[in-house]
Amino acid sequence: MSYLDKSLKEIHEALKEGKVTSKELTEESLKRAHEYQEELNSFVTILDDAKDEEVTDNVLSGIPCAIKDNFSTKDILTTASSNILSDYVPVFDATAVSKLKNAGMVMIGKTVLDELAMGGTGTTGHTGIVRNPWDPTRQIGGSSAGSASAVARGIVPYALGSDTGDSIRKPAGYGGIVGYKPTYGLVSRWGLFAFASSLDHVGCFAKTVEDAAYVIDNIKGIDEKDMTSFDSSNINLVDSLNNDVSEKKLFYIKEIVDKLKDDKEYYDNFLKVLDYAKELGIEVKEESIDENILRGIYPSYMAISCAEATSNNSNLTGIPFGNRKEGRTPDEVMINTRTEGFSELIRRRFVIGSFILQKENQEKLFFNAQRIRRLIVDKMNDLFKTYDGCIMPNAGSIAPKFDEELDRLSDKYLLLENHLAIGNFGGFPSITIPSGLIDNMPVAINITGPIMTDDLVFNIAKKLEEKIGFEPLSVKEEK
Repeated sequence: MSYLDKSLKEIHEALKEGKVTSKELTEESLKRAHEYQEELNSFVTILDDAKDEEVTDNVLSGIPCAIKDNFSTKDILTTASSNILSDYVPVFDATAVSKLKNAGMVMIGKTVLDELAMGGTGTTGHTGIVRNPWDPTRQIGGSSAGSASAVARGIVPYALGSDTGDSIRKPAGYGGIVGYKPTYGLVSRWGLFAFASSLDHVGCFAKTVEDAAYVIDNIKGIDEKDMTSFDSSNINLVDSLNNDVSEKKLFYIKEIVDKLKDDKEYYDNFLKVLDYAKELGIEVKEESIDENILRGIYPSYMAISCAEATSNNSNLTGIPFGNRKEGRTPDEVMINTRTEGFSELIRRRFVIGSFILQKENQEKLFFNAQRIRRLIVDKMNDLFKTYDGCIMPNAGSIAPKFDEELDRLSDKYLLLENHLAIGNFGGFPSITIPSGLIDNMPVAINITGPIMTDDLVFNIAKKLEEKIGFEPLSVKEEK
């Protein structure tokens, strides 16, 4: 097996012992990036001039990684997969990127996303669709599509992503890897292109729970440039992985899980994971939440995110920066730039956001969406007084094919495909881990906990991961 396909700790040990060099890992990672680019389209930019790094005591040192292309990277093209930013080169690094650089990481490329991170399919980036390594006729999901496919394919051991509704966790589940969204403020968002500021989180993809813990331990922490960040020096994810989880308590939401019963294989897979949890001494119980409130997750998410996105992206006019289109007046420049620079999906979301923010619509649309968000968060916090976390199926199906039609008004879609947004509504730590295969495609479960219990969420996920024994695609094929 190639060292690139081993865990971060194993790679680090091999580097320290001289069994492999950072240069060799970097060259192999770049070779794989080019080899799979036509098939998967994981990257906007592949950094062929990436240099190896000194190997230190930091587990990430000298090891290749990829960065979602909505993180600012100094002197490196950063497009957010949008034509309007197709020539934008930042003059600074995002805080998370700076911290990875300080850890000694080797950035080999910037990955494709749904345009401006607004989407869940991996099909709207300006450089084309991203495909699932398990089956290229299927989606990998989005918006962090390229990062997910790069890790799933074994091009890099880990990658950064962002998560506003499920943009790390849904693709991780579809790709058979680990995806983690932290407590809001655990990782600084400074330098991440804002989509919906009250929902955006910086997180990561990795092959294992432990690998994800190493990444987050390196990038978390208070940042004076991000007023929402907090001091997390008392949260140490790697150190907490092997704690005893017996007598912990998890719940699942009956009204959502019931929608999975029509898919016997997936439902049975979920029940099997619950049995594993019970074998670990974890108590698992069913809890109910008013289904009328749960049906409001998706429309509330859309209302809030579109409104915030409209405000956050008002600077994309082509005047201060970006791919400017000519016009006789500043207004014409802005209109021409935004018309040609944004896809139909983005223009539609901005129109919706502007409509929601109009004074006469705010009470009915924006504030009502916020009320539904508050009802859900209050209910979850009430349950978290009794339970240590919530365990749920990650999605309602295996990764859909590109030509597959979804009924977006069905209860199954509204509940099973959108419940991960609860983690963003409340800023809760939330991790997705693979739980098995159905029709040779990965399925996954998700664990979400109370705010600032990231270490416990990781701890429980690690113990379940050991029970499940899932092998990522790249590891499976290398064997």
